[in-house]
Amino acid sequence: MKITISLTLLLTLVAQGLNAQIKADWEGGVPEGCTTITVGKNATFDGSVMTSHTDDSHRTRSWMNIVPEQKHGRRDMVTMYSREKDDSRKMPAYKHTPVGEIPQVRKTYGYINSAYPCMNTKQLAIGESTFGGRESLVSGKGLIDCQRLIQLMLERCTTAREAIKMAGDLTKKYGYRDWGECLTIADKKEVWHFEIVGPGKDKVGAMWVAQRVPDNHVSVNANAARILEVDTTDTKNFMYSDNLFDMAKDSAWWNPLEEPFRFAYAYAPESRESMASRRREWRILSMVAPSLELDPEAMDYPFSVEPEQKVTLHKMIELFKDYYEGTPYDMVGHLKKVTEDGDTIPHPYANPFMPYDKYDLHNIEGGWGKLGERTIARWYTMYGTITQSRDWLPDEIGGLVWMAQDNIATSVYIPIYCSVTDLPESYKAPGRNGFNRNSAWWAFNRMSTLAALRWNDARHDVDKVLLPLQEEIFAKQRETELAAMSMGTKQTIAHLTRYTIDWGNKVVNTAWQIGDDLWTKYDEKF
Repeated sequence: MKITISLTLLLTLVAQGLNAQIKADWEGGVPEGCTTITVGKNATFDGSVMTSHTDDSHRTRSWMNIVPEQKHGRRDMVTMYSREKDDSRKMPAYKHTPVGEIPQVRKTYGYINSAYPCMNTKQLAIGESTFGGRESLVSGKGLIDCQRLIQLMLERCTTAREAIKMAGDLTKKYGYRDWGECLTIADKKEVWHFEIVGPGKDKVGAMWVAQRVPDNHVSVNANAARILEVDTTDTKNFMYSDNLFDMAKDSAWWNPLEEPFRFAYAYAPESRESMASRRREWRILSMVAPSLELDPEAMDYPFSVEPEQKVTLHKMIELFKDYYEGTPYDMVGHLKKVTEDGDTIPHPYANPFMPYDKYDLHNIEGGWGKLGERTIARWYTMYGTITQSRDWLPDEIGGLVWMAQDNIATSVYIPIYCSVTDLPESYKAPGRNGFNRNSAWWAFNRMSTLAALRWNDARHDVDKVLLPLQEEIFAKQRETELAAMSMGTKQTIAHLTRYTIDWGNKVVNTAWQIGDDLWTKYDEKF
């Protein structure tokens, strides 16, 4: 009896932790987290396949490292965890509580271990965006949460299709224990959106669907389910769980006699109502295909669009830096100043990155009500990635993650090749225990925070340094890769590791210096 009661109590506590784990990062009842943009190989400037991710979070860890390729024993197991909020430190964070184990495989690929692991040594890359879904679908019985699912995909798979199939098999057997998620999965040939929800309270399993982004298209996920109708005859472009339709029909979320099945409306209808999501969808798709003249108030947008120009790294950075400046949805566009010459200019203090509790000081509202507009660039971003998977290069050179720290609007991307064996020490340093001069994230966080305080002056000081630095990084890429191509594999990996570390150290030192300069220049003016 005591054992039964203890087990029941444990399951109750775990389920409560699950309910708190992601919602700790939600505002207005819906996720306000990550944005991911995907680009097919024929839509990019160089034929690479792209996915991306901004880890927008008030709790996610700042440190990252490299997990190497490993061999395992026949009886080895992998621990699964529940991600729960942790308010015991100086800053909000997450803790990870073990909930069970699953069997390990004999060999695992190495990967770049950011908070949401982003690429493995075979050029498989993943982005992530939470969309929530029906609360009744969340189950504490399963073992695999979103972060662990990404890790398993990267450790065990080489292609997007393989990763999706494996995810379906593992969650069917061991259960998915998280809120609704979209994973954007890119390999050297193609990129897919994989949307998954739990099986229902006290059940083990999952419902999921995956849709392929056409090779000449761009797509986006911004905290809302986006897959609508599913063509069950088109195996080239769709994959799905065998329980997908029956669950929706049996729960009366879909009536096949009255309407076509649409995944988003069956399993995550509230996410489609979120203007925080839809505004970002509209903005990104409109920026790559403006002639479509998409309605900024629409409920649904095309799953993907053909860009009017090839998508470059510069374009991807532009998309992620955006905060609706110059549009009707610029939250601070109304804050003006009249100069001594009588000119009306943006007010120096008009800050698009102010925390929510400052909005009422400036009469800021928007599509998200008192939370204003949920812009693409955010002040609470932990890091951002843009990945390139390139099939014409060896894996150790072809797989490339462009990594930025903190607010993308005031950041710079460094190259991290998928084969590197180490990262700069500052990228591995923790940041959630308080201000840390050894942390890359804190270097950019401090600089970005200072810049935002007097945005319309300080942004130009930041750009004057970081924009040329980003151009220098891009200009060195071809030279570096050509040199790597002439080396043996071990020498190539060592060369690229040094290259990544050197750039990481340089941009972090630059961020600290810019922060010092801003503090000095605007002393008594913040």
